[in-house]
Amino acid sequence: MSRRYIFSSESVGEGHPDKVCDTISDAVLDACLRLDPTSRVACETYAKSNIVIVGGEITVPLLKKERRSLTSVLNIDQIVRSAIEEIGYVNDDDVFHANKVFISNILTDQSSDISQGVDQKDADGKGHAEQGAGDQGLMFGFACDETPELMPAPIMFAHRLGRELTRIRKNGECAWLRPDAKSQVSVIYDGLTPVGISNVVISTQHTPDVSHDEIVKFCVEKVIRKVLPADMLNDKTEFLINPTGRFVIGGPQGDTGLTGRKIIVDSYGGMGRHGGGAFSGKDPSKVDRSAAYMGRWVAKNIVAAGLARRAEIQFAYAIGHPEPVSVHVNTFLTNTVDEEKIESAVRKVFSFKPADIVKQLDLLRPIYSKTTNYGHFGKDDPDLTWERTDKAEELKKAAK
Repeated sequence: MSRRYIFSSESVGEGHPDKVCDTISDAVLDACLRLDPTSRVACETYAKSNIVIVGGEITVPLLKKERRSLTSVLNIDQIVRSAIEEIGYVNDDDVFHANKVFISNILTDQSSDISQGVDQKDADGKGHAEQGAGDQGLMFGFACDETPELMPAPIMFAHRLGRELTRIRKNGECAWLRPDAKSQVSVIYDGLTPVGISNVVISTQHTPDVSHDEIVKFCVEKVIRKVLPADMLNDKTEFLINPTGRFVIGGPQGDTGLTGRKIIVDSYGGMGRHGGGAFSGKDPSKVDRSAAYMGRWVAKNIVAAGLARRAEIQFAYAIGHPEPVSVHVNTFLTNTVDEEKIESAVRKVFSFKPADIVKQLDLLRPIYSKTTNYGHFGKDDPDLTWERTDKAEELKKAAK
């Protein structure tokens, strides 16, 4: 007999302090990739009150060749302000305002010790001339058959709420909405099947002149009931809207923001594991990002091929080394063929070398601002190549 249980996942809006920082970091990354697709970028952002600090390591080979500095070509301040403006921090009563924040730029070049391990050339002590991983670490990819996107239902439902709040706010349909917001959905499972929603939480920043009752009514009727499946909501579903009673002070005024602090929101909402490395602000030579995208592509194709109802793949790297040190597939006993055959088929169909990941997924493009908000996985966008299921048939044949 299958067991009933509840699983919860959260999402955050574009105006959440950590997401503000992710957005800025990915905007800087995309700007560098437009200049030179081979740019090496590790951009971190910190935001608090009316201060933004942008730091990290960036090397743009084209600019070095032309003996030009990054700041002579890219206006980092303008990138930061444009990103904040697009989020919606433009209200005169905001401490954190696109045109008024103080910006500190402490970007430097990438370490030569790291670059020699990543570059596709020989170096003393490296032992090969291939592109190696930008760091050691372990990465996971996950997919399941709970939603059309082959993602876990709790995180996809939470993202839907955040997207709708943002759509309404940016379209000017609700004057009291402000950028900072969080959502959380608790889904009832019968075995591996979602059968209902027990609880929905929304916390949204607002102007001081709106009543709590109006916020509750709006969020339940105009957001929750609009975007969540009606057949999963019932009279026992609990709605917790702005449960502190007031959320006027938000964004970096109310809380510190930092790039890379929402890695579970960015991935599978806790349903699939995460290796610990953040995504935003990193170019695809960093396997924290590119290999996590690779893992999603592999896992999604395993499920799309009908080889399992849910699949998780883990692989790990050593810095500077071109091959993964391990590859492991787990189907949680949902496999339709032997797991060893699935793992063998995966190794046959896909290459996990860092350089090959970049080529297979065409990652040297300024596409990363599309990934920043509402999850890096489960989006219907042709630029996000890791969401393709183009290898399903090949995997199916290889696993026979």
